Amino acid sequence: MARPTVYIVFAQIFLVTLFHLGMSSQTKECTSTVSLTPQFYDKSCPKAQAIVQSFVAKAYSDDPRMAASLLRLHFHDCFANGCDGSLLLDSTGTMESEKRSISNVDSARGFEIIDDIKSSLENECPQTVSCADILALVAKDATVMTGGPSWKVYLGRRDAREANLIASNNNIPIASSTFQTIVTKFNDQGLDLTDLVALLGGHTIGNSRCKSFRMRLYNHSGNSDLDQTLNKNYASVLQQGCPSSGGDQNLFALDYVTPNKFDNQYFKNLMTFKGLLSSDEVLYTKSQDSQKLVKLYGANEELFFQQFAKSMVKMGNISPLTGTNGEIRRICRRVNN
Repeated sequence: MARPTVYIVFAQIFLVTLFHLGMSSQTKECTSTVSLTPQFYDKSCPKAQAIVQSFVAKAYSDDPRMAASLLRLHFHDCFANGCDGSLLLDSTGTMESEKRSISNVDSARGFEIIDDIKSSLENECPQTVSCADILALVAKDATVMTGGPSWKVYLGRRDAREANLIASNNNIPIASSTFQTIVTKFNDQGLDLTDLVALLGGHTIGNSRCKSFRMRLYNHSGNSDLDQTLNKNYASVLQQGCPSSGGDQNLFALDYVTPNKFDNQYFKNLMTFKGLLSSDEVLYTKSQDSQKLVKLYGANEELFFQQFAKSMVKMGNISPLTGTNGEIRRICRRVNN
């Protein structure tokens, strides 16, 4: 008589297990509906990525510097308040724009390109593609057009309804940041040392202003001295265009060897103490672990490209707004009415 009871118990356990497996499956399904996916616009706006690419190509053709600027916008958006397009919002009577932050006020550019892309996408598929996703797409296209790696861009972000100037000031490393400060700011975003070194490799393209590195040339430790981690011959060349006073806005290539090509030359420069910014050179001089990565990527461009693509996807997943959070802005510079 005990055997039927055993069968009933086993049957009950089996049903309970099925129930929990079903709940688990439902939970995963629900989670996946609010996660990012490369196929997010395949049905709702199938031409979205092609439209974005065409505008980036034109912008790059008109001004090769724009590639680095567009790549930088995605980074500065994600680090401020998550990848939510908040960087693109203009100031209003009740909100200060992130464009006014220390790291953006003099150097963030390319906003008109984003405006044009958004306008075209609104004509193609109204209120469908978010401004935050546009930033993610242009970052990839800008990288590819300068010779860098490609990657699948995960999409489905929604746009913030407010900017966060304080977070933009506090979260984004600046040219004079110490090594530990940079590490901490990256770690706070869920990015490790490997991500840090690979992503800073994006400085293989782009420019920086004289005022961002002048202290390295003339008054590094407060004694009118040269930064000892800066190659003297390279410093002499920089001093010709970056005087001890004046010329604040004079531009210099972050990678003086191949300034418009996305490659691994940035790391080779660091190894010869020719990194333009202090926040670049510290990757080679302040940590054995980061130095190993610099040497690794300097010797193996393919490995750098692979890690850069992987880290860009990881960075693009910093606190995105999904589901019903936020909105899809009609105009990237302002929230919807």
